[in-house]
Amino acid sequence: MDPCPFKKKFLSQLKRDDLYFMSLAYNEAVDGWNEDEIPIGAVIVFGNQVIASAHNNVCKLVDPTAHAEMLAITQAAKAIGDWRLNETRLYVTKEPCPMCSGAVIMSRIGEVIFGLDDMKMGGLGGAFDLRSVDKINHRPLVHGQVMDAECHALIRDFLERKR
Repeated sequence: MDPCPFKKKFLSQLKRDDLYFMSLAYNEAVDGWNEDEIPIGAVIVFGNQVIASAHNNVCKLVDPTAHAEMLAITQAAKAIGDWRLNETRLYVTKEPCPMCSGAVIMSRIGEVIFGLDDMKMGGLGGAFDLRSVDKINHRPLVHGQVMDAECHALIRDFLERKR
């Protein structure tokens, strides 16, 4: 029996819009579920090309910093050969936590698009907004609630099965 009731979505590559890239992040989250990780996925796009993708690997790597966003940021910096990711977009299935929000700001990611708001731990507007710190030198654009229902259902169902 498949442990994950959600099947990967495959969309046409002809229309590379927010829904397309969020679907790729969602697919990463499903991979995380299948590895018994909290199902959060991330994709980083440069131009219209995916340059990084990851899902949470906290349990597998025994590393509390191994969030999908952190792993994808590292991949993206290596892919373009620069730690400055100004021209990139991060797609992530849940609003980044404070640690990941800080990494987004430090790496200068240009735009963050996320699925599910996180009113408890979100660092880009949910619980608080790191971008509101007066002296920071970078404020990414942020858009939420892309595929929020699907992203919420994935995390909710994973956690219900764990209880």
